[in-house]
Amino acid sequence: MKDRGSRQRRSPLEWGVRLVLAGAVGWIGYLSVMQSVALVLPDSRIEEAHALAPNNGRIAGRLSQALYRPDASETRRARAIAIARDALRHDPTAVEAVATLAADAFARGDQAEGERLLAYSQKLSRRDLRTQLMAIELAVVQGDIPAALRHYDIALRTRKNAPELLFPVLTSALSDQTIRTELVKTLAGHPIWGTKFLNHAARSRLDPAASAAFFRALQVARVPVPEAAGVMLINRLLAAKLFDDAWAYYAAARSGSDRRRSRDPAFKTLLGTRSALDWVAVNNLGVSTTILADARNGLFDFTVSMGNGGTLLQQLQMLPPGDYVLEGQSVGIEQPARSRPYWILRCPTGGEIGRVELPNSSEAEGWFQGSISVPAHCSVQMLALVARSTDEIGGVSGQISRIQIRPARETAPARIAS
Repeated sequence: MKDRGSRQRRSPLEWGVRLVLAGAVGWIGYLSVMQSVALVLPDSRIEEAHALAPNNGRIAGRLSQALYRPDASETRRARAIAIARDALRHDPTAVEAVATLAADAFARGDQAEGERLLAYSQKLSRRDLRTQLMAIELAVVQGDIPAALRHYDIALRTRKNAPELLFPVLTSALSDQTIRTELVKTLAGHPIWGTKFLNHAARSRLDPAASAAFFRALQVARVPVPEAAGVMLINRLLAAKLFDDAWAYYAAARSGSDRRRSRDPAFKTLLGTRSALDWVAVNNLGVSTTILADARNGLFDFTVSMGNGGTLLQQLQMLPPGDYVLEGQSVGIEQPARSRPYWILRCPTGGEIGRVELPNSSEAEGWFQGSISVPAHCSVQMLALVARSTDEIGGVSGQISRIQIRPARETAPARIAS
C-alpha cells in the first residue's frame, strides 16, 4: 500500500524526467543496433552502412575506398576525398581513409605527401590491401624488388581473395630473372600462400618457360615443389611443344633420367601424379589397367574384355635419332597371335616407326625383344602397349614386369635383373 501511494504522489516533473531518460536509453540502444548492423554489411552495401552510421570513421573509410577507383569521375573522387577526411575527424585510425588520401596524393603527383600518408597507413595496420598494393607499386618504381615482394607477402595474407588479384601479376613477372631470384628466397621461408602460388604458376599459360626456369631455381635452392605442381608444369610445357624445357625440369626432378632410354623399366617409382614422361595407364570402356608400383619390383596389370582394345600403357619419349632395342618381360599372356598385344613407337608427325609383337609368356619365360630405328625428323615419340580387339570369350589379360628402350650398341642387361 505504501508503494502504491508513493507512485500516486509523484509529480508530473518526475514522470517527465523518467520519460526523457527512457527515451534517451532507447535512442542509445537504437544507435548501438544501427552501428552493429552497419559494421557487418558487406562492401557491396557500403553506402547503406554509411547511411546507418554516418559518424563511424571506419565505415566512412571503407566507403571512400569504394568510391576512389582508377576509372572514377572527378566528382566521385572529390566525394571520396571529402568522406575520407570526415572519417579521420571521427577516427584518426581509420586506415582505409588514410589509404584513400595516399592514393589521391600519388595521383596528383605529390610524391612526398603520398609516401607520408602511406607510411602512416602502414603504422596503423598491415591488413589493408590497398595500402600494400600502393607499397608494392612504389617499391617497383624505386627498383626495390625485395621490398616489393615483402609487401606481396603481406598483401597475400590480408584477404582470402587476394591471391585471385595478385597471383596472375606475380606469375607474369617470372620472366624477369631478378624477380625469380628474389621470389625463390621468399618461398624458402615457406609462406602460407607458397603452395597455392606454385600450383597457379604451373597451370598458367602466360609463359610456361618462365615458370619452368623458376621451378628449376627452386630445385637448385632445395625449396620443395609439390609433386602435383611439377607434373602440371611438365604437361603444360609439353602441350606448348617446349620439349627441351619439359625434359630439363623432368630430368632434374627424376634423378638418373636419360633421354636415350625409356624410364622406370620395372615400375619401381611410386608417384601420386604422373606426367606424360612417366608411365601412364589408360582405362577405357572394357579396358582395365593399373600400375602396381613397388620400390623393389612393380608391374603393370591389364584386362581387356572381348570385343574391346586400344592403348593400355604409354610413355612419351625424346630419343635422339639412332638404333634402339625394345625389350622386356610379360607374365600371364596366353593368346593366339591375332589376339596378343604389341608395343608400338609412334612419331606424332610421321606415324608408326617401330613395332614389337608380344609372344606368349610361356615362351622364353615371357622375355621379348625387338629393334627400332628413330629417324632424324622425329624428335618426340610415344611408346605404347596396344591391345587388339579379340573375339576370345575371356578377353585378354596379363602383366608386364619389365619394359625398356635402350640404345642398340649397349650390352643387354642380364635377364634376372629387375
